[in-house]
Amino acid sequence: MELKFVDPRSLKDNPDKARRSKSSPQADALLLATIKAVGIVQPPVVAAETDGGNGFVIDEGHRRVKQAIAAGLDEIAVLVVPRAEDGGAMRSLVTTIAHEQLNPVDQWRAVERLVALGWTEEAIGIALAQSVRQIKKLRLLANVLPAMLDHMAKGDMPDERQLRTIAAASLDEQKEVWKAHKPSKGDRQVSWWAVANGLAKTRMYARDASFGDDLREAYGIAWVEDLFAPADQDSRYTTNVDAFLGAQQEWMTQNLPKKGVISEANTWGEVKLPPKAERVYGTPKKSDHTAMYLDREGKVKTVHFRMPEAKKAKGKGAEDAGDDEAIVVSKPRPDVTRKGIEMIGDLRTDALHEALSRAPIEDDTLFALLVLAFAGQNVRVDSGPGGDFRFRGRFDRHAASLFDAEGQFAVDIDTLRVAARGVLIDVLSCRENISKSGIVGIVAGRAIGADGFLANMGTEDFLSCLSRPALEASCADTPVLPRARVKDTRAALVDHYKEGHFVHPSALFAPDAVVLSEWLAKSAVTEVEDEDAPDDEGVAGEDQAAEGDATDEFDEGYREAAE
Repeated sequence: MELKFVDPRSLKDNPDKARRSKSSPQADALLLATIKAVGIVQPPVVAAETDGGNGFVIDEGHRRVKQAIAAGLDEIAVLVVPRAEDGGAMRSLVTTIAHEQLNPVDQWRAVERLVALGWTEEAIGIALAQSVRQIKKLRLLANVLPAMLDHMAKGDMPDERQLRTIAAASLDEQKEVWKAHKPSKGDRQVSWWAVANGLAKTRMYARDASFGDDLREAYGIAWVEDLFAPADQDSRYTTNVDAFLGAQQEWMTQNLPKKGVISEANTWGEVKLPPKAERVYGTPKKSDHTAMYLDREGKVKTVHFRMPEAKKAKGKGAEDAGDDEAIVVSKPRPDVTRKGIEMIGDLRTDALHEALSRAPIEDDTLFALLVLAFAGQNVRVDSGPGGDFRFRGRFDRHAASLFDAEGQFAVDIDTLRVAARGVLIDVLSCRENISKSGIVGIVAGRAIGADGFLANMGTEDFLSCLSRPALEASCADTPVLPRARVKDTRAALVDHYKEGHFVHPSALFAPDAVVLSEWLAKSAVTEVEDEDAPDDEGVAGEDQAAEGDATDEFDEGYREAAE
């Protein structure tokens, strides 16, 4: 046996080699990477040609020679052995069959040895043609119970998620779980799912924490890095759930608003509000209250709610209003309760304003909406012969934007578009109060596609406002089947729409044909009325006098709403 250095391109293939099928591209890539990184560790075995030539025939190591050529090596070491009588056929077969790949446990031990010698995980990955993630996965075995390692060395390995769960547990915890789930003498496989499930712990992530380092240190929370999380994500976590929730609770106490309360979450993760409280889905008022609570993931959530006003004392006649002989007929529950209608008004208004801010609107539609908005029932423009000019609305800032720095009225189309959208947001409303625009708000929402901005209504709060028929109708086109009890149907829908989006048909911006027709008929101005209107001051004066009480009532209500 002699060691020589030869050009790998001069070596000839053995016609009697045992491996005839092509190796996989992955295996070739791995071998090429190792040759580039550390060279050929084990020299190929060759024998001199028997047909009078001066070259060498490969007995063992065809793949190594091929990848050495691919790596661009000009010279490699080979072991020259005497030519066998069978041409090396038996030697090729034996070495091919006898070769056994390292099991993951032995691979991990080899990797740990390389790390101890100064190799980085990145360099090891390049040399082995493996990702750094795979190298990190192998290194998780350092935290695994030795008894488990012995079984894994036989080839029965858990998947990556299970291995991460096992490695995250202490050795004492692993020992207890392994006693319950280790295989019997006749079994060769372990239920790694059961092992991982027995060691699984709830993780609370740093990205969900509202508290800072002061409370973290006070509660003894130590963040652990999740090595397998995406690189652009804060993957720090703790399994000390009680400490995490305690720090979150104390943070809420320290940052509770003036009219705030700390609430709990129900079975579905929704906030539990005080009795008779109504959740506010739109923009809250100053008089509204704030509830802070922790959801299922330990995140701090904030909602607003409104308490009912105190009922006024009834008159003396109210006590005698009842009649013993009167027959009381219970009214059927409407599809959507009054609370649901108010919620729809809030959600519609928010969606309408969001669409006015973000949706593309053509100039002709934008200016048409301005005209339409001033026909709303929440808009008043009063003028009289005495010079009493009053303009209802908060439009001064929008009008002021149409003047330049020198106070000149200078309009450019971009500024005008912004001002027009701002005015529309201030004017148009679908809320069930004095600010409601009426049918024109629904028409405007449909014109700009505000349906696409409606929030998810598949929540416990809204679905509880639906009657049984309406709730069961909401199950259509979903895998949810109506249950015997309404609350069970509602719970199933809430769970189904937790990650989805549900909009009740009654909330869509679809103008009622009858209401729109009546409004058009009432608002239409005939040709005769249009001609007579300027000269009919007496009639106008009478109309204004007749509407005086209504105007005062509107003014008072508007001021209350504005406050």
